[in-house]
Amino acid sequence: MRIAALSDIHGNLAALDAVLEDIQAQGVDLIVNLGDIASGPLQPRETVDRLMALNLPTIRGNHERQVLAGDPSRMGASDQYAFEQLRPDQLAWFASLPVLRYIDDDVLLVHGSAQHDQTYFLESLSEKGCRAATHDEVLYRAEDADAKLVLCGHTHMPRAMKLVDGRCIVNPGSVGLQAYSDAYPFAHSIETGSPHARYAIVTEQAGEWSAEFRAVEYAWDDAAAIAEQRGRPDWAVALRTGKVGQGG
Repeated sequence: MRIAALSDIHGNLAALDAVLEDIQAQGVDLIVNLGDIASGPLQPRETVDRLMALNLPTIRGNHERQVLAGDPSRMGASDQYAFEQLRPDQLAWFASLPVLRYIDDDVLLVHGSAQHDQTYFLESLSEKGCRAATHDEVLYRAEDADAKLVLCGHTHMPRAMKLVDGRCIVNPGSVGLQAYSDAYPFAHSIETGSPHARYAIVTEQAGEWSAEFRAVEYAWDDAAAIAEQRGRPDWAVALRTGKVGQGG
């Protein structure tokens, strides 16, 4: 079985369309979406329309949860813009999405981890910033993940780990945003270092799963120009470079 895993599209329709075109040539059996679909200054409404029409197995990310809370005064700028742009039927679709989902009992879709949508599964945070998680840290977080393959998102960083018990944990990276900074619970930045749209293809052979990470070109300068027009220079830098800009 071959699965294309998408995550963290963040309203970047151009990146999504480029990834979907790339997937067509890869011979996959299924495409899944791990959440954080629309929040950001780009094209939230159009992105949700595209995904609703595709009817992919999809779960809710933390940004869907935050938008559904319905109080713009408590939202960040990316969630505020999505909330303002999305139609009632699109918000209803968000509300219908599960927070985790099993595919054939052997594959588990989560956004952060099985415990919480904002847990960093394959990365760890401290006062020094963000680093790759150790095997034991990932094994602890995988306690409630009862599947041979666990697909997660949230951190935008392509990464995979095979656990000692045989489970494979894979983060496909972000389709739509290749760098960001956050202050919770410690100040840190995530940077892939290039503007390419990211996704992963996971393949099962003889009961074992492996991951191929793909980086796809798209019109990132056009996406960055939209971000600039909407007052988000931080996004513009991240979209063009895959790095966090000053004040990002």
